[in-house]
Amino acid sequence: MRLTEFWDRMNTHFGAGYADSWARDYVVAELGGRTVEQALADGVGAKQVWRAVCQTVDVDARLR
Repeated sequence: MRLTEFWDRMNTHFGAGYADSWARDYVVAELGGRTVEQALADGVGAKQVWRAVCQTVDVDARLR
């Protein structure tokens, strides 16, 4: 998964304004206690990060 697709999905699920905030502030246990932004900066793949987001929140099946 490319980062552009990842952010498209984040924006679709959370809304354009809230997606950035959630990615910056919400600590995801499945990412080793990191935020989405921290995990991506640490080199975790976008697909793995997206799967962790899906495990954390109820993401619409069409976006999974």
